[in-house]
Amino acid sequence: MRNYILLAICLVAISGCATIPAEAPSLSSELGKRISALESANVTLLNRYFDQKRLEVDRFIQEVWLPEFASEFFQKPFMADAWNTIVSENDKKQRLMFLMKTGPKLQEAINKKRLELIQPLDELERHITSNIKAEYEQARGINNSITSFLLSAAKVTENRDRYLDMLGVTDDKLATLIDRTDTAVSGLLVEGRKANDKADSVKKFVKKIKDIKESI
Repeated sequence: MRNYILLAICLVAISGCATIPAEAPSLSSELGKRISALESANVTLLNRYFDQKRLEVDRFIQEVWLPEFASEFFQKPFMADAWNTIVSENDKKQRLMFLMKTGPKLQEAINKKRLELIQPLDELERHITSNIKAEYEQARGINNSITSFLLSAAKVTENRDRYLDMLGVTDDKLATLIDRTDTAVSGLLVEGRKANDKADSVKKFVKKIKDIKESI
C-alpha cells in the first residue's frame, strides 16, 4: 500500500507546476480500489489469526484445564462414594443415570471456562479490526485528497512525509499487537501445563488480553 501512495505522491512532486498527466487521476482512483482490497485482505488474515488462537485456547481447556477439573470434580466425597457404589454393584442403569446427571454439569463448567477465555480474545479481535478499518479509512481520505490535488494541479510535496508517517503506523501497530497476542496465548498453554494453580494462569491470560486491548 505504501508503495502505491508513494508513487502517487511522487508523481505530483516531480510535476511541480507542469501539466498533470491525464493518467494521474485514474492512477489515484485505482489506488483507492487497491486500498480497499488490502483492507479486506488484512481483516481476513486477522480473523484467521484469531481463529487459530481460539483453537489454541480450546487445546488448553481440553489438555490442561479439563483433566484437572474433572479429577477434582470426581474426587469430591459424595461423588466418589456414589461412583464407587455404582461400580461395586455393577448396575449399568445406575451408571447411566449417574453419567446423565454429571455430564451436563461438566459441560456447563467447560462452556463457562471457554467463555471466560474466548470472550477477551473476541473483544480484542473486534477492537483491532475497528482500528484497522479506521486506519484504512484515513488512507482513503488521504488518497481522496491526493486525487483532488491532482485534479487541481496543486503542489503536495510538503505533505509527502506526513502522509507516509501516517500510513506507516498501521503496519507497526498491527505487528506489535499480533506479537503480544501470540505471546499471551502461547503463555497460557506453556504456563498452564507447568503451574499448579490453573486458575492463576487463566487470570494472567485474561489480564494480558485486556492490557493489549487497552493499549490500542
